[in-house]
Amino acid sequence: MIVDILITNIHVFNSIKRTFERKNVSIIKEKFYYISNDDLSYLQPQQVIDGQNQYMIPGFVDSHMHIESSMTTPSIFSKAVLPYGVTTVVADTHEIANVAGIQGIYEFLQAETELDIFYAIPSSVPSTTPELETTGGIIGLAEVKELLAHPKVICLGEAMNFKGITSQPESLIRQMIALCQKERPTMPLEGHVPKIAGEELAAFMYSGITSDHTHQFPESLEEKINAGMFIQFQEKSITRENMAVIRDNNYYDYACLVTDDVMADDLCEGHLNKIVLKAVEMGLPLEQALYMASYTPSRRMGLHDRGLIAPGRYADFMLVSDLTDLTIEAVYKSGACVYVKGDARPYPAVVETFPEAYYHSVVCRELTESDLTISAPVKDGTVLCHAIRKQEVGTFTELVKKELPVKNGILQWEDSDCCLLIVLERYGKNGNISVSLIEKPIDTHGSIATTWAHDHHNMMIMGNNKADILAAQKRLLEMQGGYVVVKNQEVIGECCLPIGGILSQEPIDVLGEALHSVRRGMVELGYRNTNEIMSFSTLSLPVSPQVKVTDVGMMDTKTHEFYPMFVGELT
Repeated sequence: MIVDILITNIHVFNSIKRTFERKNVSIIKEKFYYISNDDLSYLQPQQVIDGQNQYMIPGFVDSHMHIESSMTTPSIFSKAVLPYGVTTVVADTHEIANVAGIQGIYEFLQAETELDIFYAIPSSVPSTTPELETTGGIIGLAEVKELLAHPKVICLGEAMNFKGITSQPESLIRQMIALCQKERPTMPLEGHVPKIAGEELAAFMYSGITSDHTHQFPESLEEKINAGMFIQFQEKSITRENMAVIRDNNYYDYACLVTDDVMADDLCEGHLNKIVLKAVEMGLPLEQALYMASYTPSRRMGLHDRGLIAPGRYADFMLVSDLTDLTIEAVYKSGACVYVKGDARPYPAVVETFPEAYYHSVVCRELTESDLTISAPVKDGTVLCHAIRKQEVGTFTELVKKELPVKNGILQWEDSDCCLLIVLERYGKNGNISVSLIEKPIDTHGSIATTWAHDHHNMMIMGNNKADILAAQKRLLEMQGGYVVVKNQEVIGECCLPIGGILSQEPIDVLGEALHSVRRGMVELGYRNTNEIMSFSTLSLPVSPQVKVTDVGMMDTKTHEFYPMFVGELT
């Protein structure tokens, strides 16, 4: 037998024992061949690589993520993450599907990348129902059946419609689950299960869903894992308390590490490698963190040809010189070197092409001052209003009641500590405009606007004065999507996302800097959250607790009840 590559003088991560062992590693074509302590020179290698006493670690596998969250396209994303040791991802494309339906998914599926990209069927497009939110595309049973036949599709993406899953046996999501169970009975069914416990958790899992990637807490971890649910830890759930539950109970086989959403500016600094390091910082043993970033996600997704360094598995690996900070010296994908430390940030020679209509997808009308003038149910005095209160950590919200002044029958919201939160349907379907209140999200005069509004991606604008709201919306329309931050009618940060209002094909460092200008602008206005952009963009996510907004109005995300602006009014 003649091998292509022989790597000597290397410490190999043994995923079965979860230890490093000094080995010699041979590779034939795209797969590992023989791995041994013995001298393997008799295999007549075409190339011998001196591992220089470094560490060989399996390529990381990100089993729950959204490429669109990085606001770029598959070809650019591939080049961006390979240097971080990420060699396989399972992407849920429900963002582009919400904008463009199954056609948008096919635009991603046909991309050719060095990175292995498998796909989840978006199960929640829209995340609730068309009556509760308007989207550009809809994924129904016909689309699910079509996607089930595609070889790159390996799971059902995060099912989010709690009410449809638990109490509506004939709901679309239940029909989707049943179709998947019939057509692909071994396919993983992924879940979005925030703050659900007891019988409600049982009802959710009874449908067949067996994973969760949402915000975790120690008590929920114990319950979910013992109920048979696989946990996918995203960054905000990697706490000392949560890692202690995994470590102290030896739950490593029942969880993995994922990114879920990595913004473009954060992608310039790292990807799943940063999640691994944070898990170690929070108390997880390094070897277990590596295991949960390679082997357990591969096994969860049925990818038995990767995730460990062993004969017959794909030769996806990284060479690391320092385990303390995971200093990556080189990355190999299917036996080919795709990154060497010191290389300039790569940009693909060929990028995807999108239909021309994708560049003209924001079609809502310009707002006027009269749209922002709100009649009150009293002539003068004060009135009690429903409002959203956001948190400074995470994306959860709560409903509060605020007393606002009224003069000559007009709500004086500009003289309160509340902002207007406006969502405009932007696909040209019905022209819906909803107007809600949010309690003190910023400190100074300003406005923030985006078309990257989870998951429907309509236009969302928040501001504490009419002039800044109108200025932000005007600029966003000119850009045909993205993010805009305005202060005193001047744009202080913007990120243009012209492809479907959610994507760009700028080099990732250019895109990252533009998004960072938005983040800086939000901070300048006084918007406070550990992830400002994600916090803002999920104010419109009607499956995330507790109260969010769509183009239909402000709704309780569990009961689907809509709240009128004024307390006591009927919806």
